[in-house]
Amino acid sequence: MAVSLDKPVPDFTAQATSGQEVSLSALKGKQVVIYFYPKDSTPGCTTEGQGFRDQHAAFLAANTVVFGASRDGLKSHENFRCKQEFPFELISDKDESLCQLFDVIKLKKLYGKEYLGVDRSTFLIDKDGVLRQEWRGVKVPGHVDAVLAAAQALNKG
Repeated sequence: MAVSLDKPVPDFTAQATSGQEVSLSALKGKQVVIYFYPKDSTPGCTTEGQGFRDQHAAFLAANTVVFGASRDGLKSHENFRCKQEFPFELISDKDESLCQLFDVIKLKKLYGKEYLGVDRSTFLIDKDGVLRQEWRGVKVPGHVDAVLAAAQALNKG
């Protein structure tokens, strides 16, 4: 069952960088942003991550925790996170359980070949675990600012 707007997100547990295990239930009382991206250390994913990195203090001020998520393994995530100095954790979703929960695996085309890949998407979950906003098919420029504005508005509401 995939998530839907204004409905509680089912609790999940996932492995993340820094040896952390992330579970939604443990984050109750905080807003959560999870952004799904296709691949560590690629140009678009690096730019998007840097945007979240550069606005990290503003997200924290809005009572919002940020997580990046992709199908890459923890070793790749640790290298990517360290190299880009991300102050937030990256979730490894090798079994695609989180990708399936958020319905971000889509048929894509590259050089005429079709494959299943991660559709760049971001989700804003409120402090009670309810999905309040989603962005699918994200274009990187300006995206982080839009997510931050939504997180700040939700925090005030």
